[in-house]
Amino acid sequence: MSEQIYNKHDFQSIVENLQEKVRNTCYRYVNNIEDADDIAQEVFIQVYESMSHFREEAQLSTWVYRIAVNKSLDFLRMKKRKKRFAILASIFKPGDDEGVIEIPTTHNPQKELEAKERKQILDDAIGKLPENQITAITLSKYEGFSNKEIASIMDISLSAVEALIHRSKKNLHKELYNYFDKIL
Repeated sequence: MSEQIYNKHDFQSIVENLQEKVRNTCYRYVNNIEDADDIAQEVFIQVYESMSHFREEAQLSTWVYRIAVNKSLDFLRMKKRKKRFAILASIFKPGDDEGVIEIPTTHNPQKELEAKERKQILDDAIGKLPENQITAITLSKYEGFSNKEIASIMDISLSAVEALIHRSKKNLHKELYNYFDKIL
């Protein structure tokens, strides 16, 4: 397979077939379209540069998704480091942090706001999970991969994937229960 993907036409075919799914996978981690686009672009740059290292032990798409997950997690780690540094910097140099208000474009702003709030609550709860649980639940529930495919992408056993998904659901349930218990 690696011999076949060296030409531009084959690489273009890989990008066309996987681009949207890779972008969606990245988005599930970073919750920002522009960042997801940037990460997806980095994924395909790495795919192009690393094609000679592709082992045919796994499917090409699995290899690409593994790169997407790793790039997304790297982005989140970097973002956390920058956030910590920004907090320290703001202590020594306070700035003007005015936010921009977005105007809803739908006909029912109330429903859009409620849906956005629910999504944010769920995203926050998912963000509190350990990285491996975030990866497993994201690939399973958002991207629709089977447990076997997730095991291949994460390079772990099928039983480990099942355990991760079970623990992530249990932790999400507990986190969401605690959240709603506090506000109700």
